[in-house]
This record gives sequence, C-alpha cells and structure tokens, in this order.
Amino acid sequence: MTALSLTPAPEVVRIRDVSKRFTVRKDSSIKERIVTLGRAGRAHRQDFWALQNVSLEIRAGSTIGLIGHNGSGKSTLLKVIGGIIQPTSGTVEERGRLAALLELGAGFHPDLTGRENVYLNAAVLGLSREETAGKFDDIVAFSGIGDFIDTQVKFYSSGMYVRLAFAVAIHTDPDILLVDEVLAVGDEAFQRKCLDKIRTFQAEGRTIVIVSHSLGQITELCDRAVLLNKGTVVFDGDPLTAVARFRDLLEDRRLAERPAGAPRDDPQRVPEGVVLSTKVQAVGRGIGEDIRFGDDVVITAEVSSTEALDDWLCAVQIDNTLGQKVFGTDTRRLGLELSPLDGVATVRFVIRNSTLGAGKYFVNTSLMDSASRHIHDLVQAASFNAEDYARTTGMLRADAEAAVTVEPSAG
Repeated sequence: MTALSLTPAPEVVRIRDVSKRFTVRKDSSIKERIVTLGRAGRAHRQDFWALQNVSLEIRAGSTIGLIGHNGSGKSTLLKVIGGIIQPTSGTVEERGRLAALLELGAGFHPDLTGRENVYLNAAVLGLSREETAGKFDDIVAFSGIGDFIDTQVKFYSSGMYVRLAFAVAIHTDPDILLVDEVLAVGDEAFQRKCLDKIRTFQAEGRTIVIVSHSLGQITELCDRAVLLNKGTVVFDGDPLTAVARFRDLLEDRRLAERPAGAPRDDPQRVPEGVVLSTKVQAVGRGIGEDIRFGDDVVITAEVSSTEALDDWLCAVQIDNTLGQKVFGTDTRRLGLELSPLDGVATVRFVIRNSTLGAGKYFVNTSLMDSASRHIHDLVQAASFNAEDYARTTGMLRADAEAAVTVEPSAG
C-alpha cells in the first residue's frame, strides 16, 4: 500500500513583485501647481512607495491576516488584490468570484436608497438583477436595517452603512472575500454575526483576506498572517509569531520616538528622585527571551536620588497592549522596610509562577512616597513577550482539564 500524498490547495491569488507608487504633492494651491509645472515642479512632488516588490501566493480555503502599523501598505495591498487600484509594477492573478469590503460605504451612492444600493452594489460584485432579487430578503434580514431600507443612505449611521455593505458582500457567494477593518464599526452583536459568517465561509472552504488592527482577531481567525513594514513583507507564516514580531516592531518604534527620560509634569525640573532603568526576564533565561507558563519573573529597577529621600517606595505595574493593568505591586505592599535613598538603589521584584497569557506586556516603574504621590514615573520602562500556550487562550494562562459524561438515551 502506498502512502497517500496530500495535494496542496490550488492558488487563487498570485502576487508577483508588486510595487505601488503614490505621488505626494507639496503644492498648497492650484495656482502653485500651475506655476510649478514642468521641471521646476519636481521639487514640489515626492514619490511614496506604499508597496515594494511584494510577492505572495494565496491558496484556496486559507484565511490570511495582513497586519502592520499605519502606512505599512496593508490596505494598499488589499486594494491591489481587489483590483481597486493598479500596481505601478508587478502582476496580480486571481481566479474565482471576489467580493471586497474595503472602505465604509464603498460602492454606495448617497442619494440612492438602501434598496437601490443593494442592487447597484450587487451588480458591481457580479450578480444579475434576478440573482439579487432572490437574495434580497436575506441581505436585508442579515443587515437588520429593514425599517430603513427605502431611506437614502446619506442618512444612515456608520454602523448601518457597514451592516448593509457587509450583508451584500457575503451574499454574493464569493470565492475570495476581502475585508478591511470594517468589522470594528458595527456593534458587538453585529460583529459576532459577521465573525460567525466568516467561520461559516471558512468551513465551506472559501478564501478570506483580512486587514485588522485587532491582533486578537487575527490570531483567532487566521491560519496565516503577513506582516508588512514600510511596504515590504517582513514575515509570512504563523499568526502568533507574526503578531509577536509586529509588537516588537511597535515597541522599537515607540522607543525611537520617546523623548529623553524626564518627569512628565515638568521636563525642565531635575527631580530629587528618578527611576533610572527597568529590566525584566525569567529566572534562568536572558533579557528579551519569552516568558513561559510557570516562570518566575524578575523585574529589576534602578532608582536614584540627588539628595537623601527618607520617605519613598518603588512600584511596578504590568500592562497589556491595550493599556489595561494586569498586575501591580510595590515595596510597601510586600512589607519591605526601606532605608533613606541617597544615591542609587536596585529594587528586585520576583513574580512567582507567572500565569500571563500570550502576548506583549509593558512594565511601568514608579518612585513614590508613602502618601502615594508620584515622585517620578518611567512609563513603559521595559517590555516582554509571554509565549503562546496551546491549551488555553486569553490574558490569564492556567492549567486546565476537561471531561465529558454521556448519558445513554432512553431508547
């Protein structure tokens, strides 16, 4: 008996060396543009390459997330795939029906009613009038705006816009669905309905490409993620790894843009006490290595005072990427008796058996007095990644078990 070989799914999108250039004009008026026509006008133009030599293959049935900071090229790439804009160089080949939900209300005419826009948008997406009529009731039911379907869409709220647009897109039975950030607009109930529909599409073997700043959404829905930075692909593969790499890029960017450390309340004042530095690592591993489930985590802070500080304490706080506090403590809570601070002191906190869920975390360090007045804060003084844990998801990582009991049927 010969072993069965798994045949890879066919390619439905092939992108080869795609680059896209936009020209940014520096003219402030039409008069300036006319005056600077010709060779002199080159000084008033600047080329911006949104994409540079991007090559990707997308196979049928995959769900791919495009991530990156603002201006990285992810939305431009989605528009190139959707045929909304043409690349400056390179080629894009596709097969199958494609539906694109790229911008809020894209394809809707503000002076037409919701009903008229359904037929117009469906026609743009490739449906005949008869096909649209057959799906019309389902589209309206999914959107949930039945009472306003004969109202001009210029009077719609942003949520109504996106609900109707999404309903039309998914009812065209696309082979490839492109979604750009619009799921963040609807209310929570509609977002859940959209995510349920996307999961149905996944089960049916359709191909989905999503642009989202919700990294949790990317890791939950996608089997592959592409990280873009300055128009180039810097990572293509496992979504959890892509998200970790992206958060590292964001942290590098934040550190590069952060001004030199100084008290936030008065940059000109040299405080009597300052937080000099903060480091974080797991016991037995180096700084920068991922924190694992059950690790003892060490946070080491250096504080200093230019004059004797009799009343002081050191506090640390761990935040997630949304700025939510997930852990906090200080030397007073931990029962430390501190001598007056005169010079440099090293404070070492140990978090035993850490249970942080996968993701990036930031450590804030504060020098305070016993009345909880802040002498100096070093915000996001250090950061670390907690590695993925296959058995659970979420902010809290814990050992978990499951059991099933089946009651026999009465028959």
